[in-house]
Amino acid sequence: MKASEKWKSDLQAWAIPQEIIDQAPENPWIHPPVMFQIPDVIEDSISHQRAREVLNSGDSVLDIGCGGGIAAFAIVPPATRVIGVDHQAEMLEMFTANAIARGVTSEVFEGFWPADSARIPMADVVTSHHVVYNVADIEDFLLQMNSHARKRIVIEMPQHHPLATSTPLWKHFWGIDRPTDPTPQDLMRVLKELGINAHLELWDGSMRSESDLESQAHFSRIRLCLPEDREEEVLEFLKTQPKLVTRNLATIWWDV
Repeated sequence: MKASEKWKSDLQAWAIPQEIIDQAPENPWIHPPVMFQIPDVIEDSISHQRAREVLNSGDSVLDIGCGGGIAAFAIVPPATRVIGVDHQAEMLEMFTANAIARGVTSEVFEGFWPADSARIPMADVVTSHHVVYNVADIEDFLLQMNSHARKRIVIEMPQHHPLATSTPLWKHFWGIDRPTDPTPQDLMRVLKELGINAHLELWDGSMRSESDLESQAHFSRIRLCLPEDREEEVLEFLKTQPKLVTRNLATIWWDV
């Protein structure tokens, strides 16, 4: 099996069983905007360092799945032009407001990568943080990143699927065991098949999550396809779980 086919198959295994989806009171595939706003001071990281080290003053960065723009604004300066791509308009509104607050030239595109990549300009550095686990057809996603960069591509991702943190919840409320793949090493195998000589660095970073335990319970309940009257039950279960303060992350990067 090709590495890209394994990647797609592994991601498909994360699908919620249809009988659970059918009775879900709300769409479980939510991305709360509060999780994507950027802090006043962005914590430095290997991903930001790898992007920053090839930039000159006045260079540009393209942030795919940008949210509020942490990946882009962490490297401003030296970058002075930021381009954001996201399929949620409210994310792009945050991105634009953050650019204005920093006195940075910005441009935003509402849509999906790589489907809308033809209308999006090139940049010196192309970044995508915490997006690839949502991309089943990964080859074109990576190739279009490659074709839009003048200098370097930087991808940040958890070392395990972001929904892996909810594995105990699924076991407790539904008796379901969740998958463990794919991993950054699997993405490296895809890149190798594409003829891209990429680098992988593993590191630990601060945990980002919903702002408080009540918010975590609210969004977890929705992701679990549970009705509103079980939110307190989710909250009580979360109180029994160890608090995660760090997360295992990976940076994959290559030059063009």
